[in-house]
Amino acid sequence: MPVVVIDDLAAAVPVARALVDGGLPAIELTLRTPVALDALRAIAAEVPEITLGAGTITTPAQAEAAVAAGAGFLVSPGLTPDLLAAMLATGVPFLPGTSTVSEVLAVLEAGLTEMKFFPAEAAGGAPYLKSVAGPLPQARFCPTGGIRPETAASYLSLPNVGCVGGTWLTPADAIAAGDWERISKLAAEAAALR
Repeated sequence: MPVVVIDDLAAAVPVARALVDGGLPAIELTLRTPVALDALRAIAAEVPEITLGAGTITTPAQAEAAVAAGAGFLVSPGLTPDLLAAMLATGVPFLPGTSTVSEVLAVLEAGLTEMKFFPAEAAGGAPYLKSVAGPLPQARFCPTGGIRPETAASYLSLPNVGCVGGTWLTPADAIAAGDWERISKLAAEAAALR
């Protein structure tokens, strides 16, 4: 899953098209910049074939605004009861962020089995998720945070990992340079990972 930070609104649509062209028709556009909601709107309007998500959802208001801007799914770095209620209320799929077994248990208690594991590398990486699979086999994860092409396969080989996410697919220097071919190439390489 490409985790994308857009600083320049003019880059939003070309980045999304480059990902689609590379065989990864999905994007988690983070709400880390002032133009993020406008970038969501632009991608939703101009690249309808992409599965468009909003990441770095940290408040109920952000969840509502992201869906109003066109996000088809949400991703949070962590979870509070209010944020959980707000994301549920949107009616769109979401990945609540977890990094401890207690947080995973709270998400499972809420009736959800799909979640984000963040920050993956700093929180124990693939060995941690392998350990969690024993007592909590029903939990499935999308790890993000510090994952690189060379470590992605170690996560993807785990039965409790459905996908991985990372910013390596859309490097800031490639976006700034408008190097859409490089982003398409990185997307194609990532699509081939198993």
